[in-house]
Amino acid sequence: MNAIKRFGSAMIVPVLLFAFFGIVVGFATLFKNPNIMGDIANEGTMWFKIWSIIEAGGWTIFDHMELAFVIGLPISLAKKAQGRATLAALMIYLVFNNFINSILTLWPKTFGVDLSKGVENLTGVKEIAGIETLDTSIIGAIFISAIVIWIHNRFYDKKLPEMVGIFQGLPFVVIIGFFVMIPIAFIVCTVWPTVQTGIASLQGVMLHSGFVGVWLFHFLERILIPTGLHHFIYTPFEYGPAVVNGGLKPYWIEHLTEFSNSTKSLKELYPYGFLLQGNIKMFGCLGIALAMYASTPKENKKKVLALVLPAGLTAIFAGITEPLEFTFLFIAPYLFLIHALLGATMVTIMYLFGVVGIQGGGAIELAAINWIPLFSNHGSTYVAQFIIGIIFVVIYFFVFKFIIEKFNIPLPGRVADDGDAKLYTKDDYKSKKGSADTHLDNNASEYDTRAIYFLEGLGGKENIKDVTNCATRLRVTVYDADLVKDNDYFTHNQMAHGVAKSGTNVQVIVGLSVPQVRDSFETMI
Repeated sequence: MNAIKRFGSAMIVPVLLFAFFGIVVGFATLFKNPNIMGDIANEGTMWFKIWSIIEAGGWTIFDHMELAFVIGLPISLAKKAQGRATLAALMIYLVFNNFINSILTLWPKTFGVDLSKGVENLTGVKEIAGIETLDTSIIGAIFISAIVIWIHNRFYDKKLPEMVGIFQGLPFVVIIGFFVMIPIAFIVCTVWPTVQTGIASLQGVMLHSGFVGVWLFHFLERILIPTGLHHFIYTPFEYGPAVVNGGLKPYWIEHLTEFSNSTKSLKELYPYGFLLQGNIKMFGCLGIALAMYASTPKENKKKVLALVLPAGLTAIFAGITEPLEFTFLFIAPYLFLIHALLGATMVTIMYLFGVVGIQGGGAIELAAINWIPLFSNHGSTYVAQFIIGIIFVVIYFFVFKFIIEKFNIPLPGRVADDGDAKLYTKDDYKSKKGSADTHLDNNASEYDTRAIYFLEGLGGKENIKDVTNCATRLRVTVYDADLVKDNDYFTHNQMAHGVAKSGTNVQVIVGLSVPQVRDSFETMI
């Protein structure tokens, strides 16, 4: 289970790039639409050409999703020499697809795929990095990358005899992967067409599951956030082939112009558009943030506002909710359950009122690829979305405020000995820890300060087996879980938002600065 959690968190590395590229394509689609921009956006104008160039760049990650996942996973999961592991993963993935191309070319009748007809005339086939191959989408990319990461972690340090020493390290990993890919390529050529048929059938399941499926999807996506397994809920739908070939998000963006020019309802145009979890981030987190502030004693409101405001804005606009959610998750887990129940109910009601689309991120992403390009012909749908959202902001506010006050939940600003709501400075840390700061010099950054604080709380560098991170969490495997300090240690003075333990797997909820903290942490160990 720990391995699965770490694997799920690693997928966030490439996923974080999709928001920016989606916004670029969304605005390009908007600015190329004559119905919105007027004659300036007519085909052939300089305005149209400039935005066509920008749009072409925006499609980069969607056209090469497989490569993004192949390259992205080793960055988090390789235990050493991540750069070399990344190169090995890329090379072996290309070898894998070349093997498939060769197998299908030599035995087209045996495997039922004749590449000589051309990729554009075949279903289930795609060109990846110039190689005509089976379209295994991100599932194949993740599978091959995982195999390479295992080979790298197992054999990268293998000492070879002196006479063949030139092949140790990266070449040895690639050599092993090269020969491992031969049987795997044959297996994929045999099995994958059947898998593609099964995946295609999921489209019908999702189309006929209605509001029950929508509610279940969003409840699971939210309730699994503490475990890190929520990535496995949305990724196959948003970026994989679970419902639409190539993923729901690329499909949606590709057809934005068509949708914006049509007066048909969005639900009729795009019946699978149930990825609405961004509304939980915007409206739900707004209600929670307001409730946390309102339930704080008057004398502490100012310092709590300094915490809640940036955490709330990060959730609403960027779609990163952990800084806010983990503030109460470990103190009162039942609040998080209520959050998941309310959020799933809210988006299901929106779906019943015709709200569909790709609304998985924050307000910036939703505006770029939903509201702005589509409002002219679908404004009534978005008005309904906002009315339902605001109603649930009020519901969230009163439910959370009542529970916080009724059960006197000790959130920041509500406990008598709450210190200043700030991060440790270097001087604070030195005065508190004395000589324990030997790793810090006079130029130590905030990231160094937090990293050494976390390192001590995790039992010291001798207790660290490996470390990685996702969007907001430092994920560490330790040798002895008993040496890890409790939640109060990590949340003291807001050094972290909390800590989650599962055996020897520990997650320190750092926030959006976790990549920089991880870099400092790895330097120290």
